[in-house]
Amino acid sequence: MRYHMMAFLMGVILDFIVGDPMNFPHPIRLIGRLIGFFDKQFLGNISENRNPEIAETKTKANEKAKGFVMVILVVLITGLTVTAILALAYKISPFVGAIVEAILTCYCLAAKSLKVESMKVYKALKEGTLEDARKAVSMIVGRDTESLDEKGVIRAAVETVAENTSDGVIAPLIYTFVGGPILGLVYKSINTMDSMVGYHNDRYENFGFAAAKLDDIVNFLPARISALFMIGAAFIAGKEYSGKDALRIFKRDRYNHKSPNSAQTESACAGALGLRLAGDAYYFGKLVHKPYIGDPVRTEEPEDIPRSCKLMYMTSILTTIFLLVIGVIL
Repeated sequence: MRYHMMAFLMGVILDFIVGDPMNFPHPIRLIGRLIGFFDKQFLGNISENRNPEIAETKTKANEKAKGFVMVILVVLITGLTVTAILALAYKISPFVGAIVEAILTCYCLAAKSLKVESMKVYKALKEGTLEDARKAVSMIVGRDTESLDEKGVIRAAVETVAENTSDGVIAPLIYTFVGGPILGLVYKSINTMDSMVGYHNDRYENFGFAAAKLDDIVNFLPARISALFMIGAAFIAGKEYSGKDALRIFKRDRYNHKSPNSAQTESACAGALGLRLAGDAYYFGKLVHKPYIGDPVRTEEPEDIPRSCKLMYMTSILTTIFLLVIGVIL
């Protein structure tokens, strides 16, 4: 337990400082390739999947079953691989094991990378053109960005930071603390599957069902814990934030999303910043009607992006302190 606690704290600090070095092997990229392999094996090429004759031979149950099998295989391969790596590292020495565990813990977390990518949008808004900002935000959101105005770009970036504070930072933080990088990377594999195949379109509606539902399940408690710590962070983050409004909007709007989890932190962030987030958006050329989250207390401005990042970091710090205290007590 002592080595695990040391490795956990080292991993969190590494993520805060270093993040994900570019052009460096990353377990999540390898997991993504594994998911892509099973996607192709089970569904074939996209062009083949759109062939009416092939589509007619597929059934809803068959595609759901294939998706379920993929989820099991990806989770098992990820868990067993990480277990083997850690077992070998700790067999060499506890020190080597703790270092490897710290590095793998860092790979589970995404605070620094989330800040870096969102701040690219901020920089484009401040120093570049609106088209530059649209391109930058398109790298971190799933919606269509071609028609977004400046306020729309800002909202999209803030929403992404708010939502990913839960599934990109706090949830893996919790799972890694509880079960080390084994559970942390298993969680990340589920989250990655959802991001790759959990879409409501012709190709993934049935195949991605298991991944999407499992992602909802594993994020249910972490999303709510994340929101509560975000509200706490809003109370101590400074005069630019409102803890009182974060709590109020969280209570009112935390279910204003098709996902049972996404609006938990989005509502807390919207209230903390005094912004109205969400609303209608285009996905793959289709307009999707979504309820608003928050009140338009003020107009969006580029500075809201670094503000959301600060809130994310403070939420992460509060959660880390809480987990370490629990670890010491237990």
